[in-house]
Amino acid sequence: MIRDPDTLAQLLDAVNRFVREKLVPAEHLVAETDEIPEDLVRGMKELGLFGLTVPEAYGGLGLTMEEEVMVMLAMGQTSPCFRSLFGTTVGIGSQGILMDGTPAQKDKYLPRLATGELVASFALTEPEAGSDAASLRTTAVREGDHYVVNGTKRFITNAPQAGIFTLMARTDPEDKGAGGVSAFIVEANTPGITIGRKDRKMGQRGAHTADVIFEDCRVPAAQLIGGKEGQGFKTAMKVLEKGRIHIAAICVGAAERMLRDALHYAVERKQFGQPIAEFQLVQAMLADSQAEVYAARCMVIDAARRRDEGQNVATEASCCKLFASEMCGRVADRAVQIFGGAGYIADYGIERFYRDVRLFRLYEGTSQIQQIVIARNMVREAAR
Repeated sequence: MIRDPDTLAQLLDAVNRFVREKLVPAEHLVAETDEIPEDLVRGMKELGLFGLTVPEAYGGLGLTMEEEVMVMLAMGQTSPCFRSLFGTTVGIGSQGILMDGTPAQKDKYLPRLATGELVASFALTEPEAGSDAASLRTTAVREGDHYVVNGTKRFITNAPQAGIFTLMARTDPEDKGAGGVSAFIVEANTPGITIGRKDRKMGQRGAHTADVIFEDCRVPAAQLIGGKEGQGFKTAMKVLEKGRIHIAAICVGAAERMLRDALHYAVERKQFGQPIAEFQLVQAMLADSQAEVYAARCMVIDAARRRDEGQNVATEASCCKLFASEMCGRVADRAVQIFGGAGYIADYGIERFYRDVRLFRLYEGTSQIQQIVIARNMVREAAR
């Protein structure tokens, strides 16, 4: 749902200009240094990117899902690492508190998240719990006015920069399933937290992940999201559903960027006395990519509108994430093929995108998990 087309157009114009003039020229530097320059971080904060989904009452922009998708399509036109810096704050970092937090929790954290003063991380995945998130082993044992947390979280995005963690931990040892999991807001400077070394990843340099180790970490009971035990997994699933549409939009934007670069190269690159864009086999790769990008864009916008209308979009969100992330991988592969040998060389940038977008098929639920979610929902609906 677009609330005010003129206001959204101004925001998108500002984001597109920032992407074009500031972020795209810095892509190579970030890839080389594995760091996003502070002036670019400051620019993202000034644009309000950290507060996209935080309500205006707390200092954010309060975008609808469709409006958020439009901004992500714009952000997808540059290296995914830039979006990753504020993505967890826009998603689980703020939305878990917004959806299920107490009034006091909202008042304390949402304004600081909206400005980018706090960067949020989502601490769910563990060495033995990823796709099977309900099997997590990190424990939170109540002792008076605190919970004592012990456990290790793995592949936690933005962990080195985080000001707070949305932590998923088991508060009921007797309940081995999702019902025993609770969600906490844990400030990063709490004693008992250790951040591991930054992971060396295939791609998305500039976006940092690391282990987060909790050793007898005492978390005030007031930090239990919503003040209720056993609601953590439900909170996570609600936010992940929204996040899957968000990620799908980024996939579409990245695919559009790669396709545009491949098209420009095909028009300029000559073989056998003519541009390779004139060869039908190259045209087939361009055409297939364009059709799939268009299909994914339509899916994402449709799912966003349905969510804004209050519909249950659990299936549609998984469909979007599955199709868009797989599509993005195919477009990346074709783009490298169109570039030929140049596509394998770092100077042209397309090999970086090829590595960067591979992650889209893994996080926010792997493609296989999306297939399971979609099929289970179909079977459940058919049984009614």
